[in-house]
Amino acid sequence: MGTSMRSWMAILIMVWLTLVQGVFVAVDATFDYKDALTKSLIFLEAQRSGKLPPNHRPQWRGDSGLDDGKLANVDLAGGYYDAGDNVKYGLPMAFTVTTLAWSALAYHKELHATGELPHVRSAIKWGTDYFLKASSRKNRLYVQVGDPVLDHQCWVRPENMRTPRTVLKIDENDPGTEIAAETSAAMAASSIVFRHTNRTYSRRLLNKAKLLFEFAKAHKKTFDGECPFYCSYSGYNDELLWAATWLYKATNKPVYFKYIKEEATSAAVAEFSWDLKYAGAQVLLSKLYFEGVKDLESYKKDADSFICSVLPDSPYHQVYISPGGMINLRDGANTQYVTSTAFLFSVYSDILAKHGQKVQCGNQEFDSARLMAFAKQQIDYLLGSNPEKRSYMVGFGQNPPVQAHHRGASVPVMSTNTIVNCGTSFANWFNKDAPNPHELTGAFVGGPDRFDNFVDKRWDSSKNRALHVR
Repeated sequence: MGTSMRSWMAILIMVWLTLVQGVFVAVDATFDYKDALTKSLIFLEAQRSGKLPPNHRPQWRGDSGLDDGKLANVDLAGGYYDAGDNVKYGLPMAFTVTTLAWSALAYHKELHATGELPHVRSAIKWGTDYFLKASSRKNRLYVQVGDPVLDHQCWVRPENMRTPRTVLKIDENDPGTEIAAETSAAMAASSIVFRHTNRTYSRRLLNKAKLLFEFAKAHKKTFDGECPFYCSYSGYNDELLWAATWLYKATNKPVYFKYIKEEATSAAVAEFSWDLKYAGAQVLLSKLYFEGVKDLESYKKDADSFICSVLPDSPYHQVYISPGGMINLRDGANTQYVTSTAFLFSVYSDILAKHGQKVQCGNQEFDSARLMAFAKQQIDYLLGSNPEKRSYMVGFGQNPPVQAHHRGASVPVMSTNTIVNCGTSFANWFNKDAPNPHELTGAFVGGPDRFDNFVDKRWDSSKNRALHVR
């Protein structure tokens, strides 16, 4: 099972969450975006690990991973499972929480109006509670729970898993700059979300974010423990810029602005993902530039470059567009890139509109309406406006996927005392050509290939992997 098919989950959800909300209030509705938003949040609940609350909506999920961390004498219950697996990966999970927090900040009024803000905050807190546990010891961060190799040898619900819950950590002797910085970003962004509703909790998150950022800066090294599933191909400079940007937004302290201006590295890119965050930081810093911080003009230029690289009618366009109109950055699990790109286009569109600005791509100019139209077109593609005339969100729209590549959804509920035979689990459930017994409501699957072709089969993980929680 390919590495690119796992992390995309969390990111999607956050991104999609925000993006959809931006579209919902800003343009004519082609689909019921409010319903899609609600369902995407239900999917996040289906990814929860740990002791589930009484108001948990996916009734087919139960408590799981309650002894996580026991092998390291630490409590690591909680957090989110990755995609359709039973492993918890720190890097994609933290990116999911960061992006979800950004959604809550960028579209606070809209989320409040739809009644979904409490669910968004709950989703964020489920992640940050886990990060507080994972970072309870100074200069140590627990970054993974579960053995992915053994996990892939057993098709079993998390409630019945018996595979080893191996624990991986980073510390001064074995650093992991990307994961430490991304977790710092997640906690800094989330501290802003809770600033007016839970000040004590907000301060805890911010203090931990500061410590993790200092740890990431002082001990620079790429952590390869999550390879080959979550290798950082882009290096750690993007995460350091990303974390510093969120810390500056959370504190307004010169020390973080100084880092952004004098020490951080930036780059013009055409991707925003769990591995590559430059474009996200550039859009955030562009907002400050438009508000009068002129020292940030270079970041605004890089943000514009991102837009110019993606828009199909830009003279600098470099991202492949399928015949049906979907951007395609990877051969597998591509919908995560569709949603993350659409999210950034939506947020940057709002920033440009507020300040009366446009994006210049060579001799062509694009206004905020063009960016929003592109964001909407990408999301509409996933919801049904595509050559297959089907939705790629489970439980939504016309002819949605019914065989999502997901352990919890594809295996019937059984007693927690039941011991599953891993050898026969694939024959019993994974290879069964039938709809999942449980609807994985709100999950985007990996989606069609670069030619808009899609097959709804559980064993085709590149197309049918549930994409939402990293």
